Amino acid sequence: MDTIKTLLTRKSSPRLDEPSPSPEELDLIFQSALRAPDHAALKPWKFIKVSGEGRGKLAKASLEALKKINPSKANENEEKILNAPYRAPLIIIVVASIKDHHIVPDIEQILSAGAAAQNILIAAHSMGYSGIWRTGLISFNKEISRSFDLDDNDVVIGYLYIGTSEKEMTLPPKSNINDFVINWD
Repeated sequence: MDTIKTLLTRKSSPRLDEPSPSPEELDLIFQSALRAPDHAALKPWKFIKVSGEGRGKLAKASLEALKKINPSKANENEEKILNAPYRAPLIIIVVASIKDHHIVPDIEQILSAGAAAQNILIAAHSMGYSGIWRTGLISFNKEISRSFDLDDNDVVIGYLYIGTSEKEMTLPPKSNINDFVINWD
């Protein structure tokens, strides 16, 4: 798919089914992620690939972390939390792996991991797959990082659900760029 067409036709898809990317396609998708902007070549990211039985492990780890973060929210949403990883055949957990660096601040490293996540979504879309980036209570906190056995400097910034859309996707209305661009010509 042409790059501009890929960018202009990507849209989040909340319900995903098989098929998901093959191992060879996943290799290309991860190679695309590694091409994200990366000041000082720190490679401030990690990716956790979750599929098959791993989705059950993700569900349990998420629920346990949420019970520590917000017990009442965990109790009232237990079924939803346990079922969430089954909304797609593949989930890629994107982790900002922040390095102590005298020039590159933490926020820049988090943004770099975010760019890697976007590259994953764009690469998957270019191969004919759909995806959605989810966050919520099980992102951006130390408890979820501990639940996933991550390092203290690791921050989960999102969950990329990837697969094939259950329905035909329609694009949202085209936005007027003048609503978002300030010209200093």
